[in-house]
Amino acid sequence: MDNSRFSYGKAQNASFHHYQKLDSESRSPRSINGDFSFGGDTDRRFAYSRQPSFHQPPQEPQTPVSIKDSTKPFLSRTSSSVDIPLNLYSYDKIENFADESKELDEKLSILSFILFIFKSARSGNKQLRKLFVLISLNVAYSSAELCIGLFSGRVGLVSDAFHLTFGCGLLTFSLFAMVTSRRKPDRCYTYGYKRLEVLSAFTNALFLLFLSFSLAVEALHAFIQDESEHKHYLIVSAVTNLLVNLIGVWFFRNYARINLVYRNAEDMNYHSVCLHVLADSIRSAGLILASWLLALGVRNAEVLCLGLVSFTVFMLVIPLFKATGGILLQMAPPSMPSSALSKCWRQVSTREEISEVSQARFWELVPGHVIGSISLQVKKGIEDRPVLQYVHNLYHELGVQDLTVQVDYS
Repeated sequence: MDNSRFSYGKAQNASFHHYQKLDSESRSPRSINGDFSFGGDTDRRFAYSRQPSFHQPPQEPQTPVSIKDSTKPFLSRTSSSVDIPLNLYSYDKIENFADESKELDEKLSILSFILFIFKSARSGNKQLRKLFVLISLNVAYSSAELCIGLFSGRVGLVSDAFHLTFGCGLLTFSLFAMVTSRRKPDRCYTYGYKRLEVLSAFTNALFLLFLSFSLAVEALHAFIQDESEHKHYLIVSAVTNLLVNLIGVWFFRNYARINLVYRNAEDMNYHSVCLHVLADSIRSAGLILASWLLALGVRNAEVLCLGLVSFTVFMLVIPLFKATGGILLQMAPPSMPSSALSKCWRQVSTREEISEVSQARFWELVPGHVIGSISLQVKKGIEDRPVLQYVHNLYHELGVQDLTVQVDYS
């Protein structure tokens, strides 16, 4: 009995020393640094228990969504923690599914964008709704004229219907520009979408210049061939077209001036729409006037009326064409005279801290928003903060909203 007790006490003593050794090893710097070699002095159970915590990242505690139901556990297994076998779907199926989902997203984005245009046209400002109504009237009239021309075999009606259809496309682009310009800047278009209205106005101006040129060619052809005849159905079409366009002129009558001062990009786009319907109205009125003069026996009345209409449309459109082209080509802002820019250049270059001024560029992003960029060479050992403040204040008083100053040291 004594031997057994002694042996049991000895075994218990050995076990105590063994766990004390394990505890001392667990506190050693080698176990903290992750040295889990299976040497003679290292317990494999300790290495096995430490490896999962070493390889697996610590998980953040989950917060329960709702604590109203006390019967449900706060932490529960969800479907996201269930592992899916890798061989369940092949790579081809995964790629096809990704392509289909991408196409679906593109279709949904296009559809949502079209719905956004219609919603903006219905719930937007008055000018958007007026333009939407004008486009609807022109589409209805051009469709009716095209159908009548095709069924009756009259080429003049078909040609005029295609002309109106192309004009409806340009007006639709103007509507698209008005709606899209409200979007905020993103990674692709860091300046925003405001300049799209300038592009729309330039497109309308370019189309009207082409219309003026085509009317001049038509007048020249009538003068050479001596074809001063007008069909009665074309006169009826011209009267109807004039009535439809007069509605558009009434809608945008505030922008009917030739030399309009553009405060923003919307004014430029609205002005282009007004000039578009005004030019179509003048064209229809010219055809009606030519028919009336021919009925009175006036020779070359068509040549005179078409030439007059061509010249009038050209004079109406050329200021808008110059303004929009100047913005797209990033010309110096017309609101800033060259003498004022030269004066600011001299004031900056004459400061003692600045040794040279180079690459001063100023342009309009949209009407009413001027951007500038200037490079300065400052002498060494001089603090540049007062110089930058002076340059910013000087050009801000001139009307520059955004100014970028690049400083070099000589």
